[in-house]
Amino acid sequence: MAAVNLANSPITQVSQTPVQTNLQPQLLTRLLLDLRGKRFSVDRENILSLPESVLLCLFPNGLVLSRQSAALSDGGDNDYDEELYGVDFDPECFEYVLTFFQHAREEFYGTPNSPGLLAAQQQLLEGGSPTSDFGPSPSQNPLLTKQAIIVLREELEYFSIPPKNGKEATDARGIANDALLELKRKCGDYLLQKRNIFTALQRNVNKENNLAEQHLIDMLCMSGFDRDDEWGYRAMEPSRCCISSIALVLLKTGIVHTTSPSGERQVTVDYSQMATAQKLLLFWRKPARKCWWDGIEVDLAGPGEPEKIIKLWARRVWTLELSLI
Repeated sequence: MAAVNLANSPITQVSQTPVQTNLQPQLLTRLLLDLRGKRFSVDRENILSLPESVLLCLFPNGLVLSRQSAALSDGGDNDYDEELYGVDFDPECFEYVLTFFQHAREEFYGTPNSPGLLAAQQQLLEGGSPTSDFGPSPSQNPLLTKQAIIVLREELEYFSIPPKNGKEATDARGIANDALLELKRKCGDYLLQKRNIFTALQRNVNKENNLAEQHLIDMLCMSGFDRDDEWGYRAMEPSRCCISSIALVLLKTGIVHTTSPSGERQVTVDYSQMATAQKLLLFWRKPARKCWWDGIEVDLAGPGEPEKIIKLWARRVWTLELSLI
């Protein structure tokens, strides 16, 4: 049998194409967001630290943190231009959340010119505090090493029931006339001014004698809220009978920072309060939702006008979450 000529073999004649290793999408360090016409340039880490419930509103189809055109890059000068993401979210609410988180981060971790609370808590991490039966050891307790923020959001959809003898009506296609639109606007303004967080839920507790809802109020008020607290941000959604609200508070962990007469910073722990705070860890990265209907009667008559009682129904959805930054 003749010897095989390897030089003429089809196997050896196939040219080896080098494998491209630059097709891995490039991770974005900053995201350029367009929120209803207002632009924000935000660090990737700041985006990832936002509450899960807020991220779901910002990116309902998922958050992409890599440059989508990286695989098609030709190495030109435009490869590093920021990609603009359009987001249907209230820009003022977004700014409120970013500002609160930034201040909380600086207070806990400090700045180049001022140490934060974490520096004073190092003694707790190094075993300077006694072992407690109320929770894990200091090295396993995230409340000692992270800033904890309670996030409470409300989505309120309202429905106005006009009086039977009023001018408010809809046409054959179900389109509201000007009188009905004005009525809805007044109902929205009325609800918008009701900024107290717990009034509606407490009203439902008193009506239904719901002990679970009362326990929720008590737990939140023990963890950082006050019973008379108002929403940190509250606004109407455009072109909808809907009001969005959000409140952010620092979790009351039981870690108390004091200053001695000599100027030395001291740290003590209220372990009973710490045990209450650790219950909120159940809501870390696991937002919990509660929905209920709230019906009230309001008088929308203007000055000098006869009484005009409107039945106003509201569907309220609360989302509770704990963020660790």
